[in-house]
Amino acid sequence: MKETVLDVLMYLFENYQEGEFSDSDNQVTLRDELVAAGFPDQEVAHAFDWVDGLAQQRQLPIIFSPGGAVRIYAREEMSKLSTECRGFIMYLEQLGIFGAQARELVIDRLMALNEEIDLERVKWVCLLVLMNEPDAEDAFAHLEEMVYYSGEFLH
Repeated sequence: MKETVLDVLMYLFENYQEGEFSDSDNQVTLRDELVAAGFPDQEVAHAFDWVDGLAQQRQLPIIFSPGGAVRIYAREEMSKLSTECRGFIMYLEQLGIFGAQARELVIDRLMALNEEIDLERVKWVCLLVLMNEPDAEDAFAHLEEMVYYSGEFLH
C-alpha cells in the first residue's frame, strides 16, 4: 500500500498529542517511530515539512477586507480542489467553525499536499489546522464531532 503525506499526518493526529509532533526536538524520535511503523521515510519527511509549513503560515500577517467578502479561488486551486471540497470549506466558514485566516491556512496546506485531494482529505486538513489554532478548542471539537460521529456533510 502506498502511504501518502496525509496518511502520516492522520497517524500523527490519531496517535500523538499536537505538541509532540510540532516540537522539533521530538521530530527525530517520531521520524524513527514512523519509519519503524512502515511509513516511507520520504513521506514522513514531507509530513514534518507540512507541519512546519503550517506553523510558518500561521505567523504571517493576513489582511482581509470587511466581512461578507467572497473567496475567489485561483485556477490552480480550482483544479486541485473540487466543487465539493470548496463547498465544504465554505460551509465550515459559514457555520463559524473557522474564519478567513483559518480558511486560508486550510487552502494553503491542501495545496502543499502532492496528492489528489478529496473531501476526506479536506476534513483531515481542516482538523489539523484547527488543532494548531490558538483558542480554537470549541471549533475543533465541533468539527471533530462532524467528521467522526455525525452524518452531517458526510458521505
